[in-house]
Parts: sequence; structure tokens; C-alpha cells
Amino acid sequence: MHALRRLRRESRRHVVYDLLLWVALGVFIAAMGPDPFRDPAGFAMVTVPRMGLAAVAVLVGRPFPLAALVLLLPLGPWQFSEGFATVDLSWLLPRRNVKILPLLATSPYIMWYAYLTGRRLARAWPAPAAFGMISLVGVAAVLAQGRDLALWVSMGTAIVGTYLVPYLLGLLRRLLLQQRRQTRLSVEAQARMRERARIARDMHDSLGHDLALIAVRAAGLELAPGLAPEQVKAAGELREAAADATERLREIIGLLREESDAAPLSPVGEDVAELVRRARDSGMSITLDLSPGPVPGLVRPVVQEALTNAAKHAPGAAVEISVSPDRIRVRNGPPRTRPTARPGGLGLAGLRERVRLAGGTLTATPLPDGFDLNVTIPTDRYPPTVDPHSGGKNAPGAARLGG
Repeated sequence: MHALRRLRRESRRHVVYDLLLWVALGVFIAAMGPDPFRDPAGFAMVTVPRMGLAAVAVLVGRPFPLAALVLLLPLGPWQFSEGFATVDLSWLLPRRNVKILPLLATSPYIMWYAYLTGRRLARAWPAPAAFGMISLVGVAAVLAQGRDLALWVSMGTAIVGTYLVPYLLGLLRRLLLQQRRQTRLSVEAQARMRERARIARDMHDSLGHDLALIAVRAAGLELAPGLAPEQVKAAGELREAAADATERLREIIGLLREESDAAPLSPVGEDVAELVRRARDSGMSITLDLSPGPVPGLVRPVVQEALTNAAKHAPGAAVEISVSPDRIRVRNGPPRTRPTARPGGLGLAGLRERVRLAGGTLTATPLPDGFDLNVTIPTDRYPPTVDPHSGGKNAPGAARLGG
């Protein structure tokens, strides 16, 4: 049943093409046989069965080209009177006119099905078996015509030129298409991996930032006067849980960085002023200085990572942020309370790589009274971009925000 379903044509176009192929093949077969007007009996006995055989070959040739190749064996190049070329082999054979690559009117069709066999046949063993059968037919044709050494040369070139070379061309075509398909699948897989890494990076940056702000709020609540001991304990546990969650998040996806994620011309995303507002609402003291004009495309991840680190490692410290078209600087003072997390450096390492891929440089310098993060990006290589979500805050005339 499966084989019968494969014999069905997928479209009317396939039906028309195969019908035209059978008509053309039938015309050439008729030209090779007896004249239907002078010898109708010979035409009925020779040509009509051949045309029926050709019809079956065309019917099965699309899904099973090797079967069509075997069916067309009786119409193969086994008449050695005409050939693609005639050579003089008198230095080797007693005959001068030796036909090289004998050709018949049906030879192009046989070559086509040999090509399709190499192009479509997935299994390896049927082709050698079929070529063994073809060789036996060629040997029988030579023995029937006199066993002349010149006939053996003609038969060998007929098998090579009519069957083997087209088959190898089809096989080469199939291998090239498979390689192209594997390359395409590999590119798609890499694109999916880059997209997953980008999502993981965004999760790492945004969730890590939010968890750090939660820890800051919990630390402030822990030090608030008038709380009962159990409330202070709960606030401390919340702070430690947020810090532990941040570290686990960094361990899981903190090292996922892809070059495609470092594109500096991507939209800035969340407005820097909104980041600062959320951090200030959590209790951080921040001063933001946005210079007139556009801002670098990396401003959001740089500021977000810097605020996250300041909230975790220098809680209560004053933070100063300065943004210009080719420079981002974030400086924080010494911590006023115990840090909410142990030093890790994974987020900063990923940020350093992103800046490097953007053509810039990042320096992170511990100071006696705090920490300084400085990012420079050459505007001649990557022009700055305006934050599409800023609502004009990054346009000329933006103000200095203090907290």
C-alpha cells in the first residue's frame, strides 16, 4: 500500500510532465523499430511492447528511479554501430573504427534515470546490484555479437558513460544538497542558541537587578527603628534569601554570553531614568547626569549591572552616574551596611565582554572610598542611539537628577 501511494503524483504538473516524457520516449522508440506502415506486424511485436515497457518505467520512475533504470535495460546502448565518438585503436586492436560510448535514441532517458538513481536513492546496496545486472546484460550483448575485442571496449564505455557517470553525478548532487541542508540546520541551531543565550542574559540582568533591589529594601527594613525582633529577623532572612537567589541565578546563567548579544545598536530598552527611579525608590542614593544628545546603545546594561553591584556589595553607598555619547561612568562610595552578597564578578565579566565586542573598553577600579566603573565606546565605529522608550529624557536639554 505504501508503494502504491508513492506512485500517485503530487500535482497535475507531475502528471503532465510524466505524460509528455512517455510520449517523447515513445516517439524515439518508434523511430528505432520497424515502420508501422511497411511492417505492421513487426511494429506490433517489437515497438508496442517497448512502448508499454516505457510506460511502466515512466510510471515508477519518479518515486523509484532505479526500477525504471532496470526496466529500460532492453532499450540500453547494446547496439554498437553508432557512438559518441569513433577512435582508431589499430595500435591495440585489429580494427580501426571503434565506437566509444555507443548511443541510441533512448540513451538520454536512461542517463536521466541513472542520474535520478544517484540523486534520490538513499540505500547503498541496490545500486551496485543493479550495476552488476547491467554489466551482465552488456556481456551478453557482446557475446551475441561476436566477442570482438572492439565490442568489449564499446560495451565498457557504454556502461560507464550511460549509467555510471550520470549515477555518480546524481550522487554528488545529493551529497552537496545534504551538506547544504546540514549547514542550514546548523545555522538555524546556532541562531536558536544565540536567542536562548540572549534571553538568558536578559533574565540574568533584569532578575539580578530586581533581586538586588529587594535585598536593599530588606536591609533598610532590617535597620528600621520600632520593629519587633521577629520582624527584624524576617527582614534579615528576606535579605539573605534575595542574595542567595541572586548568586544562584548568576551560577546558572551568568556565563551565557554570545557575540550576537553584544550589538551596540540594539534598542536601549528600559529608560535609564526609570532604572534610577526604581533603584531610588528601593532606598539607594543616586545622582544621574545625562548629557545633551543621544546615549550609547550599551547604557542600559552598563547602568543596570553597576546599580546591581552597588546594591549588593556597597549597600547604602551614594552612587553617581554620568552618561555622554561616548562614555558611561558609574561611581559609588563605601558601603554603609554589611554587603548582601559575596563577591562574584560573573556579571561584570560578561559586561566586559559585551563592551569589548562593541569596540569599547571597560575599566573597573576599586577605590579607597568606593568603586569606579568606566566604559568608553568610540562613536566613529558605533554611533550612539537614542533610547526609544525614553520619551525625550535623553534628548538635548535633559536634566541632572539627584537623590
